[in-house]
Amino acid sequence: MVAAFSAFRAMSLAAPVTALLDRFQASRPVRAWSLIVTLYGDAIVPRGGSLWLGSLTGMMARFGIDAGHVRTATSRLVADGWLERERIGRNSYYRLSKREQASFAAATQRIYFGAERRFDGRLRLALLRPEIADRSALRPLLEREGFAALSTTIYVGLADASPEIGALGGIFLITADPGASGRAIVEAAFKFAPLARAYRDLLIRFAAIDRWLASEPAPAPADALVARVLLIHEFRRIVLRDPMLPRALLPPDWPGAESRALAGRIYRRLVPAAEMFLDRHASNEHGPLPTPNASFSRRFAGS
Repeated sequence: MVAAFSAFRAMSLAAPVTALLDRFQASRPVRAWSLIVTLYGDAIVPRGGSLWLGSLTGMMARFGIDAGHVRTATSRLVADGWLERERIGRNSYYRLSKREQASFAAATQRIYFGAERRFDGRLRLALLRPEIADRSALRPLLEREGFAALSTTIYVGLADASPEIGALGGIFLITADPGASGRAIVEAAFKFAPLARAYRDLLIRFAAIDRWLASEPAPAPADALVARVLLIHEFRRIVLRDPMLPRALLPPDWPGAESRALAGRIYRRLVPAAEMFLDRHASNEHGPLPTPNASFSRRFAGS
């Protein structure tokens, strides 16, 4: 990995992009599979979803990830059901699996479009009965429904639980008017502090890129691709943990909106040159990738 990174540095990225890449490379372990998931969701799925392994290897080299690590990562993603592989002659092509299409679509909506959750002013409480033997087994089910743990036996949500949760047994579902305590209850359950720190760290980390793009409106295609993928790689890891609560329930200094505005501003500036890179260097089983789908142009439109 170190040798691959040294070779990459010779490609001479702009200084602010190099600084981002240095931080990415400093993380241990460097999860090539996770970066590949980001690349697919951000850049490949909107352009048909399939990518030649040679193109993927070339793009990952821009991040200092060598061919061996790319092959290992793609094998893992296929084994875990994230990607599907098609062999045509001696070439391999990878696309998002049918199983994961719905989860990618939901993640795309949250990352690029955002949406506050609806709130009618009343909290939903899920109270676990004392006789439940394995409370931990219920936690992921309730979290998928948008509930957060206030304690080991009390979960807080903003909307009604599904009939499936109600049918489980052992759970009391209550709707309550929290009055003036609503924000404090929600903050205690959803634990804002770690998420707020992550958003503020993103603001600090990408401030230099924002300033650079203000003075360099036409970045080189390679710079644009690397910066764009690293931006979304970091932003998605935060926003997919964000419960997207309505402003009325958030602290006054909540940094989520500012972070989304920064991400959207940077992203829109990077897209033209990054797409130029994909036009030149990315191909699938039919040749160059098709143009992005219609929804791609609407990403971060409201940011």
